[in-house]
Amino acid sequence: MRYFERRKARIEIIPMIDVMLFLLVFFIIVTLQMIPDAGVSMQLPTASQTDQLPHPKFIVNVLPDGTIKVKDQVMTPDQLTAMFQADGAPDKTEVTIAADKTAAFQHFMTVIDAARKANVTDIGIAAQPGADSP
Repeated sequence: MRYFERRKARIEIIPMIDVMLFLLVFFIIVTLQMIPDAGVSMQLPTASQTDQLPHPKFIVNVLPDGTIKVKDQVMTPDQLTAMFQADGAPDKTEVTIAADKTAAFQHFMTVIDAARKANVTDIGIAAQPGADSP
């Protein structure tokens, strides 16, 4: 009688498949949260000199009727200021304003005022490149 039988080594593949599926789901969820906010479909004004900006922390959409939207939520100027202040470091907060070209300039200024009240200094303006831009 043998005390130590030689067994053939086996690699268990089922736990490895479970771990790989978990990693796949994890990376899909993380990647979906990294996709920038598509925003609202608008006609942006055109400019001959445009620069590609890094993705800002907040994209504020100003619709033609003056409605302010951030991440598909309608906001008032006071709510916008409170949101910027709640960010923790308003002086480092990056905001891009995407106003429809038919929106009144006063609505655009309302968003800038709300950002300035929260001490946000890094404000970008979204525009489409014009025909003669690089």
